[in-house]
Amino acid sequence: MNAYLVTIVAVLIVKYLITSTVNILNVKAASPALPEEFKDVYDSPRYRKSQMYLKDKTFFEITFDTFFLLVLLLLILSGAFNWIDVTARSFGFGEVLTGLLFAFILFLFFQTVHLPFQAYETFIIEEKYGFNRTTIGVFVSDILKKLVLTSLIGGVIFAFVIQFFIVAGDLAWFYCWITVVAAELFVTYIAPVAIMPMFNKFTPLESGPLKEKINSYVDSEGYKLKGIYKIDASRRSSKSNAFFTGFGRYKRVALFDTLLETHTDEELVAILAHEIGHYRKGHITRMILFSIINTGIMFYLLSLFINSPGLFSAFGIEKQSIYAGMAIFSFLYIPISFVMSVAANIMSRRFEFEADRYTLATYGKPEAMADALKKLTVGNLSNLTPHPAKVFLEYSHPPVLQRIRAVQGAR
Repeated sequence: MNAYLVTIVAVLIVKYLITSTVNILNVKAASPALPEEFKDVYDSPRYRKSQMYLKDKTFFEITFDTFFLLVLLLLILSGAFNWIDVTARSFGFGEVLTGLLFAFILFLFFQTVHLPFQAYETFIIEEKYGFNRTTIGVFVSDILKKLVLTSLIGGVIFAFVIQFFIVAGDLAWFYCWITVVAAELFVTYIAPVAIMPMFNKFTPLESGPLKEKINSYVDSEGYKLKGIYKIDASRRSSKSNAFFTGFGRYKRVALFDTLLETHTDEELVAILAHEIGHYRKGHITRMILFSIINTGIMFYLLSLFINSPGLFSAFGIEKQSIYAGMAIFSFLYIPISFVMSVAANIMSRRFEFEADRYTLATYGKPEAMADALKKLTVGNLSNLTPHPAKVFLEYSHPPVLQRIRAVQGAR
């Protein structure tokens, strides 16, 4: 039996079993007793609602993961990848265009598989718990925009990668690495002004007490803030958030309009200070460097396996090609990607604590910080007592109770 096939099937099944087991443990870890820290903001009915939300979301995730695993196994074992390759080759294009067509067919197939689940999550689950504000028109428009953007940006990058592996020999992986990293940095740089406004309206924060307090804090820190914007997140969901995006002259802090509706000025300044803390502590740069290293490892390993006959035989692909080799290798890379994701989450959780400490050191007001975290948690029906395994594997932020207790302990 083909060793690559056995390995890939085993990897898919083991990852599914780990993820599903952790999800089940996470639901069982949900405590019916409301933590003391939330008794001033959570009533019993809403807390029970948050636990029902957790159960429904978890059942949905396990259902989707099960279905998707079966689809992948069917594709691999039925020889569907070879059929797609034969179809792409039938147009008589060169290697690069054939590869783009092959990738587009796969991408379109997986998007189609995901679409009904995405619709169910949005219009059934999120609607049930009062979060959804997405209309059918916005939902379809978002999908089409993402399809076009992914096809254009991803297609150009994929074309360069194929060409490098055709002509650059042993150094192909290095040229691919540099090219992909440069493209990702460029997209990150222009995203706040060229991509994100395609999905949300960015409006400069209007003059008033909040802006004055923000400017006062920013000036006291000697920090040059390029722009503070509110975005119309409420057209899709009632959930709240804030984020830092871009760098250089397109660096922006974005506040959800739903956040502005539910938080006091002091809480909003604390949230902003937290986001600035990520920048001032170098967290963004370090996460980018981690991603760059991960990309380099991926392309180097790809160069070792991309021409392996056994890899193509495992998927029943009759003719070797760069583009098909890349698609198959992505399955082999799953364990490494999984480990790197866990490592990135460990770093991210540590950075969140550091950004919280930065907020307390520069802005003070631990009560405002704690209240902001509580309101975000209650408003989003977040899980207060996640299982440690779930946190370790998937959480990019520490559990909210840990953050609140750390903030309150700093008083």
